[in-house]
Amino acid sequence: MARAAESDDFALSRVLPGVQRHWFAIAVQRFGQVSALSQFLMGATLGYGMTFGNAVLAFLFGSIILEVIMCVVGIIGQREGLNTALLARWTGFGEVGASLVGLAIGISLIGWFGIQSAISAESLDALMPGVLPMWGWCLIFGLVVTAIVAFGFGGMQWLANITVPLFLVLVGWSIVTELSRHSLTELVTSPPPGPELSLGAGTGIVAGGLIVGAIITSDMTRFNRSGRDVVKQTVVGVTLGEFVIGLAGVLLAHAASSDNIVAIITSSIGVVGLLIVLTGTLKINDWNLYSSSLGLVNFVSTTFGKALSRTMTTIVLGVVGSVLAAAGILGKFTAFLTVLGVAFPPIAGIMVAEYFLVKRWRRELDATRADGTLPSTAPRVVPATLVIWLVSSLVGYFVHVGIPSINSLVLAIVLYAVAGRLGLVRGVGETATVTTDATPVAAAR
Repeated sequence: MARAAESDDFALSRVLPGVQRHWFAIAVQRFGQVSALSQFLMGATLGYGMTFGNAVLAFLFGSIILEVIMCVVGIIGQREGLNTALLARWTGFGEVGASLVGLAIGISLIGWFGIQSAISAESLDALMPGVLPMWGWCLIFGLVVTAIVAFGFGGMQWLANITVPLFLVLVGWSIVTELSRHSLTELVTSPPPGPELSLGAGTGIVAGGLIVGAIITSDMTRFNRSGRDVVKQTVVGVTLGEFVIGLAGVLLAHAASSDNIVAIITSSIGVVGLLIVLTGTLKINDWNLYSSSLGLVNFVSTTFGKALSRTMTTIVLGVVGSVLAAAGILGKFTAFLTVLGVAFPPIAGIMVAEYFLVKRWRRELDATRADGTLPSTAPRVVPATLVIWLVSSLVGYFVHVGIPSINSLVLAIVLYAVAGRLGLVRGVGETATVTTDATPVAAAR
């Protein structure tokens, strides 16, 4: 039973202590997630509208926000050994809310998987023009990532060990090649080449760029051995990723007086630039697919009472995402995916408030943690949570004072804590957690 759960990467159960990993190995994955091509592009965006000094401050403040969220949410995941969608059942959302969380994660991240596959396909087509049509490259790239993720956390660790050092070498090459044509002192002291961006806006871009990754951080930290390890891997992985890759993008934007970082690196170093794009998207895309599969497995488990295989779910989602990328329709989903992204921060706020402040279902988790099982029941639906989630998401979407993602997260914490104080956090109905082959399946009653 335990072996069956392990082979499915504990999609519907707690991670066993024996398979937890050293913090540095997971830090490599975290660094790979943060140091993706999107971080390079973010640095170019900040560099185009900010001085180098202000860009450093934006990365500093944004990184602190992200690291606090990742550490707090990650420690919950590490203690309980549960992925985000499964953990949500006993951290304020109940079965119905957790199924919605899983569905939101699944839809959002498979969308980004397809978009990243399309970006990489463009690079492959430029690297080997005429070999395959664009849709062919979309399929190949997407299916390669799918095959790696099908092997679970171990396969993704193998990928990180290869792509992260390669990405760093290629980025270093591009920086040295481009910056050798300019005075570093002039780049650091020069005014922004584009429309000015405020420090607050820059901080918001940094924090918002990885906020979804922060919310689903339990998917990664459940493999950590201690809360201290969560903090170490987060500080090392996020700080290096944000500053090394982000500030490289800032300098390149100043050097080229442009925010089109892909055009900069491909024009200056050709094939190496295209390889940067490929390695940069490859490492983030595996986490897109991995967390998407975990979210969908939990949605189906809760909604239909059926335990899907994570491996098979990964293959199906990977094929679907690759086909959609090949069809060229995922670019039209960007606005929808952005809306979903706004809905993620309140999820973390509610989970943190429930676990550390309200503790309505904390006792059930504490009682079952030692023997590696799950609570025998979970609330079917928590109406107050759904209202708080909706209100906080709407505030994050419509109110643009400060940092929207942080506003919605903090508001969710406050509203949930107040609701708990007033006795409004209550479950309606109860769901039994039925275990089959070491994987819990929801059975409403």
